[in-house]
Amino acid sequence: MEEIQVPSYFICPISLEMMKDPVTISTGITYDRENIEKGIFFEKNNTCLATKQSLTCIELTSNVTLRRLIQSWCTINASHGIERFPTPKPPVSKPQIIKLLKEAKSPKMQMKSLKRLRSIASENDANKRCMESAGATEFLASIINNSNEVFEEEDGFMSTKDEALSILYQLKLSKNGLRSLIMSGNGEFIKSLTRVMQHGSYESRAYAVMLMKDMFEVSTPTLLLSLNQEFFTQVVQVLRDEISQKATKASLQVLVHACPFGRNRVKAAEARAIRVLVDLLLDSSEKRTCELMLILLDQLCHSAEGRAELLNHPGGLAIVSKKTLRVSKVGSERAIKILHSISKFSSTPYVVQEMLSLGVVAKLCLVLQVDCGSKAKERAREILKFHAKAWRNSPCIPNNFLSQYPF
Repeated sequence: MEEIQVPSYFICPISLEMMKDPVTISTGITYDRENIEKGIFFEKNNTCLATKQSLTCIELTSNVTLRRLIQSWCTINASHGIERFPTPKPPVSKPQIIKLLKEAKSPKMQMKSLKRLRSIASENDANKRCMESAGATEFLASIINNSNEVFEEEDGFMSTKDEALSILYQLKLSKNGLRSLIMSGNGEFIKSLTRVMQHGSYESRAYAVMLMKDMFEVSTPTLLLSLNQEFFTQVVQVLRDEISQKATKASLQVLVHACPFGRNRVKAAEARAIRVLVDLLLDSSEKRTCELMLILLDQLCHSAEGRAELLNHPGGLAIVSKKTLRVSKVGSERAIKILHSISKFSSTPYVVQEMLSLGVVAKLCLVLQVDCGSKAKERAREILKFHAKAWRNSPCIPNNFLSQYPF
């Protein structure tokens, strides 16, 4: 078959593929809508690839003339196997969204309008940004804060709060949008999400903690220091229930963001976070999830309450030792930091003997032999030196490790 050369001005500068929905940006350059939206909204690249200019305005204008020219060329070359693509559906406009939001304020129209908003958000990223700029974020947050309306659906009952929460998460809000949620009602929205985690369906609880994870990534210490005990109790409960892998990771990330602060570590420990983490670690093998659990355990073991909880769990020390050198370099470093905290601040004679009988000491000797980072080796060596009298001549340490035992 004869090779067909696509005219260069039909090609998107980003993907080097033929454009199907050409749009022109503020610099006057035309791109394919899907590619430029991915660059702007997902990769956060506000620079024109062709001119290297910053985009002060991210409005995308459909290049109808070029699209029709491309479609005509496809039709002319149909005999060469070129398929004519259909005319793309135009993105929603801001006035359309404002009209829908106005209709949604009526109790009779609210659920219908919310379903329409969900459908619009699912179509493309331009619609999501349009909805955010039209005030959808504030409106959806107000429903989550205030509404208790419940409607019967074909597959069960659905509340307007559930629907609004799923849309809000689906919007993948910008940093400014997330900050507006944090500031709304003087922290009332965090309390609303906590109530959803306490009383909501499994799906809504997952959306609540995943949205909270996004918010915490742009939050301030002031917000994180204001979190109450009920918040930690409910996040830990979501973690315990293992609703989904996404919800589990989001719960871990939320707690990791919150627990650099001492008072929050105590609250998390009181919510039995340590017990849940150890239980989950026993069965978990997914790398990133294990890393997050070990990072969080390390944070919590900076408090006396956290160390006590770890030592009270029958498998606490054993699972930390087991995960050393088995997850990743990050995981090993965190596991050794946990053992260092225990050894330095909570090393009763019973704990020292338990570390020996569980194989922790042998694992620390192994750390000195392998490439796992200078910091990890330094901490392992310190732990072994702390308790040299109790451990050095023990028959529990394999002979091949004794040569690595530091004086």
